[in-house]
Amino acid sequence: MKPWYISGVGFKCTGCGYCCAKEPGAVFVSDEEVLEMASKLKISKKTFLETYTRKLHGRTALLEHPNFDCVFLKESRCTLYEARPKQCKTYPFWPEIFRSKKAFENEKIRCEGLDHPEADHFTFEQIRSNIHGESTSN
Repeated sequence: MKPWYISGVGFKCTGCGYCCAKEPGAVFVSDEEVLEMASKLKISKKTFLETYTRKLHGRTALLEHPNFDCVFLKESRCTLYEARPKQCKTYPFWPEIFRSKKAFENEKIRCEGLDHPEADHFTFEQIRSNIHGESTSN
């Protein structure tokens, strides 16, 4: 059976910041990402870890404010945009969002950029590549 998104989907980041705010979640970060973010902030890895992260399920995750906004979200913008983690860079192309049409439709309620009138079209191959990290040359 072909995936529901075989004809592709539209997405345009509108910069609303909603994907980084308002709901509980976890942004897990790798050691490499921690080093990149610490470098961007001009602080040590140790200081970054102590100031901006927590351990969650045995992994390192970014902190959230009490309202669930990411610690690096200021005025609906990421203050570490150039050094943001892969998890953030690949949104909304996450397996859980594309597992079903219903999951995608539910995410559209949160993200105004999905199927936005001015959205870029992402092909099945591009979506698969983003979700699974596969080569699109197949």
